[in-house]
Amino acid sequence: MDILPLTGGLGAEILGADICRSADFEAIQDAFAKYSVIVLRGQDAGPKDHLALARRFGAVNVNRFFKPVEGHPEIATVLKEKDQTDAVGEGWHTDHSYDQEPALGSILHAIEVPPFGGDTLFVSMGAAYETLSAPMRQFLDGLTAVHSSRHVFGAAAMDSEAVKSGRLGNADAATQDVRHPVVITHPLSGRRGLFVNPVFTTHIEGLSDTESDAVLEMLYTHCQQPEFQCRVRWQAGDITMWDNRATWHKAINDYHGFRRLMHRVTVEGVPLS
Repeated sequence: MDILPLTGGLGAEILGADICRSADFEAIQDAFAKYSVIVLRGQDAGPKDHLALARRFGAVNVNRFFKPVEGHPEIATVLKEKDQTDAVGEGWHTDHSYDQEPALGSILHAIEVPPFGGDTLFVSMGAAYETLSAPMRQFLDGLTAVHSSRHVFGAAAMDSEAVKSGRLGNADAATQDVRHPVVITHPLSGRRGLFVNPVFTTHIEGLSDTESDAVLEMLYTHCQQPEFQCRVRWQAGDITMWDNRATWHKAINDYHGFRRLMHRVTVEGVPLS
């Protein structure tokens, strides 16, 4: 097994591992803890293998809004057909930040990929926090932000292509409004990092709307610096897992006219502080 860092600060590619081989799990788990994003190349794995890997990390979170894989309700379908224009997950976000106990991580299996494009970008929220000035870090420490699912998966999204095509649904379940620290201590590494994102975070408590918008926009601009990023270029069979407490991610929608099919399993997390 070879573990090759993708960048100087985030992500690693793992070659020669097999998720079905129990002896490989400890090294996979250690790489996940160290790099936050791991890409397991060339996996000959089915839905049951995908779920078994996830359960080694923790309990599976059944997504409320994504269409499930037939016969496997715990696996979410992430799909863009060749005639569709919108890809799910195009904005920078953190999966399930709207939950009281945000997901530990997401595990995405590439079933069908386009001949080019369709990459996924990730950002290290620890690196983003650590490169802020000391006065800004001091200001942010102790602040609380509100995250919600309502404006993304609720009634406001009913006219979206993803809903009309059946890729997303169950809008009545989009009732989550939660409070999380703007800066968290990672429950595994102890590293401090930002925990706000452009898709699900609505505002920072205790600030006026103008102040909250300005602070969040400053943080979002800061976090998107390329020095904090890594890019995953998919091949069919790849499995990528990322830590939702330590990263942002976004899907690059640059493969119009081609089909892209992924299966995603999400692992339950713990309360953040």
